[in-house]
Amino acid sequence: MSGANQSSVSEFLLLGLSRQPQQQQLLFVLFLSMYLATVLGNLLILLAISTDARLHTPMYFFLSNLSFVDVCFSSTTVPKMLANHVLGSQAISFSGCLTQMYFVFLFVDMDNFLLAVMAYDRFVAVCHPLHYTTKMTRQLCVLMVAGSWIVANLNSLLHTLLMAQLSFCGDNAIPHFFCDVTPLLKLSCSDTHLNEMMILTEGALVMIAPFVCILVSYVFIAGAVLRVPSLGGRWKAFSTCGSHLAVVSLFYGTIIAVYFSPSSSHSAERDTAATVLYTVVTPLLNPFIYSLRNRDLKGALRRVVGKELSSTS
Repeated sequence: MSGANQSSVSEFLLLGLSRQPQQQQLLFVLFLSMYLATVLGNLLILLAISTDARLHTPMYFFLSNLSFVDVCFSSTTVPKMLANHVLGSQAISFSGCLTQMYFVFLFVDMDNFLLAVMAYDRFVAVCHPLHYTTKMTRQLCVLMVAGSWIVANLNSLLHTLLMAQLSFCGDNAIPHFFCDVTPLLKLSCSDTHLNEMMILTEGALVMIAPFVCILVSYVFIAGAVLRVPSLGGRWKAFSTCGSHLAVVSLFYGTIIAVYFSPSSSHSAERDTAATVLYTVVTPLLNPFIYSLRNRDLKGALRRVVGKELSSTS
């Protein structure tokens, strides 16, 4: 990175979540378990969708992309933290830190866009079922996902390049388990006004616009569900929508609390706890919340697991 030439800091120290040895051991086991569950669960969903022709529909196309993004998202932060614990090191290079920040931004944005696209897909399916196949064409689905990747990469590149222009000439200890933008801005010894302004304007637009789309989609879905004559059908639809909105609220609530709240309300402990929720917990929950109530996907998962067990035996 070009910003490394402007900085006297060649590496940062990731202090992690705790400095107590016993707590570090417990957190290591907890994060390792959650990471393995995230990777295994999402890869199973990807395998089930790719091998079952009945699941080659827009909804599962978006879900498979979400599973892929969540595997990458968890792999951006958790393995480095686990490796630092095993090696007894807290160091991450300047360029490595900026690279990690870039991919965190990228996969947060992709989660954000995919949740919005999936909400729109459900809106069309519930509110316009007769026109679903003509509206949600393969070309449109690919275009929405490709557009999401392009916008997410541009947004990540913008914030990473702005960070690379800053100087870091003093403290290099980050009270976090990965290179997040907020603690990095606090460590900089140059003017961070432009960085903060871009987070609160362009960054807020990138995050809030899909969130509004999700809420609007579910308002229309709720209106359509209320017209369903069957009480059991209404309850099933609302319970499914409720679980989706719970994950959406967890994801957006923590991000808004960390990045878009007044700086005077920030504390290292609160921000770290919030980032754990959206970087570790949400990738673990996302695909399961969106799939465990789905009979077709559960059947495909059982067939995949059954094939694996029979082949090994």
